[in-house]
Amino acid sequence: MYKTTDHSQSNFLCFNQPLGLHMNPNNRWIKMADAIPWEQFEQKYARLFKGKKGNVAKPLRLALGALIIQTKYQYSDRELVEQLTENPYYQYFIGLPGYQEEPPIDASTLVLFRKRLKLDIIMEANEYMLAATNNKADEDESHDDDTTPPTSGAGAPDADEEETSDNKGTLMIDATCAPANIRYPQDFSLLNEAREKLETMIIRFCKSYGLARPRMYRRQARKNYLALAKTKKRSSKKIRATIRKQLSYVNRDIKYLEVFMADGYAPTKKEISLFLTIYKLFEQQNYMYKNKVHSVPERIVSITQPWLRPIVRGKTKTPVEFGAKFDLSLDDNGYGRIEKISYDAYNESTVLIDTINRFKERTGHYPERVLADQIYRTRDNRHFCKSHRIRLSGPKLGRPSETAKEDKRQEYQDNTDRIEVERTFSLSKRCYGMGLIRTKLEETTLTSIALSVFVTNLFKIQARILFALFLLVQNLWKRPADFQSEAI
Repeated sequence: MYKTTDHSQSNFLCFNQPLGLHMNPNNRWIKMADAIPWEQFEQKYARLFKGKKGNVAKPLRLALGALIIQTKYQYSDRELVEQLTENPYYQYFIGLPGYQEEPPIDASTLVLFRKRLKLDIIMEANEYMLAATNNKADEDESHDDDTTPPTSGAGAPDADEEETSDNKGTLMIDATCAPANIRYPQDFSLLNEAREKLETMIIRFCKSYGLARPRMYRRQARKNYLALAKTKKRSSKKIRATIRKQLSYVNRDIKYLEVFMADGYAPTKKEISLFLTIYKLFEQQNYMYKNKVHSVPERIVSITQPWLRPIVRGKTKTPVEFGAKFDLSLDDNGYGRIEKISYDAYNESTVLIDTINRFKERTGHYPERVLADQIYRTRDNRHFCKSHRIRLSGPKLGRPSETAKEDKRQEYQDNTDRIEVERTFSLSKRCYGMGLIRTKLEETTLTSIALSVFVTNLFKIQARILFALFLLVQNLWKRPADFQSEAI
């Protein structure tokens, strides 16, 4: 159930400040709260609640505002509640009517916020915010431009030129991975973790149903694992020997549980999903051990997060990352949009055509140029760009033409401009939590990535507004000096 918020906090003056508390109206959180269109977001958020019974849900401004603050400073859930309780500027940002000493939410409520505000909702809010920002920028440019085009005569535009819209703007696109906060997946370590979880399930079965505990050799299995884990130099022969023993321990525990379930003893819902994950992990590890290979389709790298997959990035520091892979596109203003996201590895070149078509839907015209990496320059993508008069960055196919020098200069300039995508990745990973995703659920992980992109755009917009105000004040200070010099 959801009720529309009584927008009693219309501006900063309506915020109830206790006696002795003085708040700065020029604070960045107050300005950002006034710039975000909360009412439009709330109208779309209310559509998620179709029932009219039950407890009333928290307002959108409280949910989204708390997640924005958490993404900005990477607070834990408990620390975020403490910060919301102590900071009056945060309380104004999340829409409270006045300063209060009681916590506005519980730490467990933040998990529900991340489940409810899914990837598509965050990206829809991001698209609406960017559209409103671009429209406002266009209005400011139209007000600044005092010249009007001629309506008749030789200088008037033809009707055919008005109907045909030329390509405008630049589209930048690249792919990256948002790594999850998991231990590096080593085969013998995963098998040891699976063995420990199976032993916990067996002990729970025996205590709940009064069964005799079978022999599991827990100390011997633990000793065998530590003998390799504590070794600094691990030979392949010793690793295979440890994996073979750990496979035998896991196989025996799986058979114990299969016998219990065959006799009619039911596991819990959580144990069923865990057992199926461990069983699939055992099959993959057994296959790799017997065939002496190190790869298998849909390889499990984390028992608690079995949807994660290894993503080969080819970087020097981290050649393989474990998390969600996604394509991010940037427009002329440097604002990002997630074009595709998946836990499975995919070829980035399949995303380019759909990204260009979505650019045309937003702007009404195709981009003039597309700045992309070499992997995007397939023959199909080149043919599509050529047919729509789009210049795709990179060297041309075939022999060097007469304009080889100009093409090399243009290629160098395109590579220089494409650095903006890498800069955005670096900013989101260093400052907005994309460098290490700490959420544990499949849907909340995608929400965290979308929030990182959304907050990156939000603070870019705020920084540009502040920079424009700074230039305006600077020009106002310069004008009297200019007048004085002219008079002299």
